[in-house]
Amino acid sequence: MFDVLIIGGGAAGMSCALVLGSAQNKAFAADKKIGIVMHQKASHLQTALFNNVLGLTPGTTGQTILDDGIEQLRSLYPHVTQIAKEKVLAITKSDNCFTVSTNKQIYTSKLVVVAVGYTNLITIKGLESYIETHPRALVEKERIWLKNTHHLITEGLYVAGTLAGWRSQFAIASGSGAQVATDILTLWNDGQDAQVHDKI
Repeated sequence: MFDVLIIGGGAAGMSCALVLGSAQNKAFAADKKIGIVMHQKASHLQTALFNNVLGLTPGTTGQTILDDGIEQLRSLYPHVTQIAKEKVLAITKSDNCFTVSTNKQIYTSKLVVVAVGYTNLITIKGLESYIETHPRALVEKERIWLKNTHHLITEGLYVAGTLAGWRSQFAIASGSGAQVATDILTLWNDGQDAQVHDKI
């Protein structure tokens, strides 16, 4: 049983995992089991080139960020379980948890964060009733979002990144994932505002 399972290893998903993982020394997060399904094949980072992102060396590629992000998460926060080479097929909710079915395994989690791309090719069963036309994308691109309020779709089910209704910019997607992580940390902290900062 995971305390939170993130679906998607792109900008939003990995940012969410990094922030959650970095809270390991907080009493309210120390015993939490965090997982991320590192599904990346549909990530727009695959073909991205960054010249306009604060903190990134101009010319950095999205593929480099994907590769380095996996290693960053593994080396800094090895307690975050990375689930590779699996694709999520369905999410179902029971009384007090979610069942997440992939092409290889079945997982249970108290919370789920959906952080996959915003194309209308999404095939995760159980999300159909939340799908609507993306509010910020060109209609002809047929982009979608999962209707939410401040990233929360329904109790225990979050969405991050472009699928949450945000524009397709790396910094926005990353920030969205971080926002969801701090919302979850606040939930774990009995509703007291929580975030994690490293200092020199």
